[in-house]
Amino acid sequence: MKKLLLVLAAMCAFVTPTFAAKKAKTLKIGVIQLVEHPALDASYKGFVDALAAAGYVDGVNITIDYQNAQNEQANCVTIAQKFVNDRCDLILAIATPAAQAVANLTKKIPILVTAVTDPESAKLVKSNSKPGTNVSGTSDRTPCAAQIDLLTKLVPNAKTVGMLYCSNEQNSFFQIELAKKACDAKGLKYVDFTVSNSNEIQQVVQSAAGKVDALYSPTDNMIAAGMVTVAQVANQLKIPTIVGEDGMVQSGGLATYGINYYELGKQTGSMAVEILKDGKKPADMPIQYLQTCDLSVNEETAKVLGITIPANLK
Repeated sequence: MKKLLLVLAAMCAFVTPTFAAKKAKTLKIGVIQLVEHPALDASYKGFVDALAAAGYVDGVNITIDYQNAQNEQANCVTIAQKFVNDRCDLILAIATPAAQAVANLTKKIPILVTAVTDPESAKLVKSNSKPGTNVSGTSDRTPCAAQIDLLTKLVPNAKTVGMLYCSNEQNSFFQIELAKKACDAKGLKYVDFTVSNSNEIQQVVQSAAGKVDALYSPTDNMIAAGMVTVAQVANQLKIPTIVGEDGMVQSGGLATYGINYYELGKQTGSMAVEILKDGKKPADMPIQYLQTCDLSVNEETAKVLGITIPANLK
């Protein structure tokens, strides 16, 4: 009997650590980003950093499958289908077309969106205050009226504004309508300059010469990705560009009042923690917004255009 007890004790000594060392489930997070440009890249980095700060580290207790759709809707659908087939525990969709692709394929997997201007009008949620679906997240809605006001301060003699945006992006239509209302309030005329693919950007911007006193572009993903081209052409033509976010300013745009996309991504990451750790449901989580915007001015572009930045804006 003593020998039997010793044998059992020895077995327990080996078995017990095995159970103790059993790892918790590694959570799978799929990330679909529409296209590479500074704003969306910053959103993704903020999201990952917020998860890490809460103890969810890629390669340790979570696996992040990051996929970039290269601004192709067909790629968005393919990536979304992959995440559904892989049974991801959570999906992050960066930008409206990416979010729509995923939301159309699953009503069960929790989906968080970011860099989506108005989830409600994009039909991702029943309402921004009460999503009521498997989708929630953060909006990158920017102060379009303040941006038009900034335009009038930097280009005080402007009478006609060119609205530059992609005709395929729902988020751009939403913002352009807000910008047009702001122009109406200030007595400014406006003309649409739309593109449907990146190859059209140079020609469309060139076509604005002699027709407008300034260009306005919201947080449009195609224009943001092609902002270097926009700036090269517009600056050569001496057309000031007021844009939707700081990354577009850094790429040659004149100025913006814009949100911090890194902080927006962090805010989305915090929402992910609430879902993964606390079991919250996207249906019950209102769409969140950043409450502050920052002024960003490209002084080199201002010099090229011969524009003096008012002292009260510095």
